[in-house]
Amino acid sequence: MEADVSLKELQSARWRQDPYAYYAQLHERGTAARLDPVRDHYDLMVYGYDAADRVLKDPSFQLMDSDYMDGAVPHWRDHTVLRVLKDSVFFVNGAVHTEMRRLFHQAFTTRRVTALEPAIVRITDELLDRMAELTAAGAPVDFMAELAFPLPSNVIGELLGVPEQDRAWFRPLVRALSEIFELDGSTWANMQAADEATEQLRGYFAELAAKRRVDPQDDLVSALVSADVEGSGRLTEDELLANLIALFNAGFVTTTHMFGCGLRLLLARPAALAALRASPELAASYVEEILRYEPPTHFLIRYATTDTEVDGVPVPRGSSVVVALGAANRDPRRFADPAVFDPLRSDNRPLSFGAGPHFCLGALLTRVEGQLAFPRLFQRFPKLALAGDPGVPTKLMFRGYETLAVTCG
Repeated sequence: MEADVSLKELQSARWRQDPYAYYAQLHERGTAARLDPVRDHYDLMVYGYDAADRVLKDPSFQLMDSDYMDGAVPHWRDHTVLRVLKDSVFFVNGAVHTEMRRLFHQAFTTRRVTALEPAIVRITDELLDRMAELTAAGAPVDFMAELAFPLPSNVIGELLGVPEQDRAWFRPLVRALSEIFELDGSTWANMQAADEATEQLRGYFAELAAKRRVDPQDDLVSALVSADVEGSGRLTEDELLANLIALFNAGFVTTTHMFGCGLRLLLARPAALAALRASPELAASYVEEILRYEPPTHFLIRYATTDTEVDGVPVPRGSSVVVALGAANRDPRRFADPAVFDPLRSDNRPLSFGAGPHFCLGALLTRVEGQLAFPRLFQRFPKLALAGDPGVPTKLMFRGYETLAVTCG
């Protein structure tokens, strides 16, 4: 069958600057479309809200696990990063996924996240103190380096048990892993860098797990290496290390982008920012609209385990499917005036964290961090402003700013 749309077109310089304009064109032609599997490397893109929601909840669409990769991607096991990550909760299906998710769910329960709130407030205030010191003479500071990255990385570090002095070391390694998930990111150079980063991360977490076996702490690593995890079986060593790498990375990458994109959105909208300063209790609505309007992750990938269809588009068994979260969140069939940033939007349920059995484990934690930190940031710095034009992000999968220079007044 001939392709209906092209991912290569989306990856052009024009649409990288504004993928939402491309998504708007897609919405004019339906909710799902065929791709060219040779040129685009995938068979189908689903971009309507309801269609994306159904695919993510439909058990006939699965993650690209090891079994799929063995049949579809020759030599994938040559890469350390792929071998390791395929053992994590983010790349397994069925009973294995259910059991892994049960083990990790203990770290992200409402009670556990609520218990973390004092720590989130403390870490936020410490970072804001540092921003105040760095900008005391009027000099700009990089918001991404001083708050957007260290806040979520410190929070997930507290949760997992990564010592504070080690957390900054992760940022370039995580960036190397993130690159390969871009739609056009599986280049030789990117894969080599990701393989090397994974080797370092695996060595780090192996050493940390060994320490926790000898000297357990009140953290997730200690719980996972203990002999009794709520009476269940234990993870294998490969599964343990793969999940620690994946969880720590996922624990702050998307939250970091939420903070960067959220700051940029609000500073460009003085009226909305003034309303949040006046009514900080609105923070939850603001965070939800930030996540809808500028989702940190634009795509999820699935494959069809049986012959099926999506809104009339045939999907043969084995077809690979790009679920476009960024487009679904701008679907005019679901959201009135989707291109308008409206933090008081009613019935606002974006697909930014996915849906179904693989719904993001850390979604609640990300939301709580935003709800607590954004009001404190804007109350602390009433004259907060961008120090120059930051440009626009150009990544398509994990979309956000690398740097954001600001002045604090």
